[in-house]
Amino acid sequence: MKLLLTSGGVKNKSIHAALEDMLDKPIADCSALCIPTGMYGHPWVGPGVQAWKFITGKEENPMVNLGWKSVGILELTALPSIDEERWMPLVRETDVLLVSGGDALYLSYWMRQSGLADLLPSLRSVYVGMSAGSMVMAPHIGDFFVGWTPPNGSDKTLHLVDFAIFPHLDHEMLPHNTMAAAEKWAAGIEGPAYAIDDETAIKVIGGVPEVISEGHWKPFLS
Repeated sequence: MKLLLTSGGVKNKSIHAALEDMLDKPIADCSALCIPTGMYGHPWVGPGVQAWKFITGKEENPMVNLGWKSVGILELTALPSIDEERWMPLVRETDVLLVSGGDALYLSYWMRQSGLADLLPSLRSVYVGMSAGSMVMAPHIGDFFVGWTPPNGSDKTLHLVDFAIFPHLDHEMLPHNTMAAAEKWAAGIEGPAYAIDDETAIKVIGGVPEVISEGHWKPFLS
């Protein structure tokens, strides 16, 4: 599976070009499924208007509104209650998964509970994550980002990439997401990590990360 791990969506021409390069056909010919589940577990977001904005492409962070041929919804909390035959073929056939931000541990929990986490490595689709939707691919997220606590109390996530992500670096609406905070966070993270702002994304093909940026970012490759 090809991954495009963003902080704030497909925000600029460089990230957009990277996405187009990862697809095997034009965006206008691609089907997409959007996954809003992570939003429900975040205390600043939750269910309601923000989830609706993501699903309908009304939000400022470009994801759903990029001109896809079709966009459907994959609600992870519903999947355990329906037969796999009802949703797995749909996921296998879609070209792109668009995964919203929110709470990374809540998203990780429902990716596992739903069975999507086990399916992801076998997919040929492009996975486009935003914020928590990107962080969930890491081995773990670090105490700085723990909000919703899973039953096991761990900060571990899916470990489909070998690095962790500190998103929204120096964002004007998130005064605690400073470079100093990122450096302190990285010091407590086992393995490599990246701090990225909303103009930056990490493209991963064949397990190899490549930073795409029109903003600022910092690697912590210990």
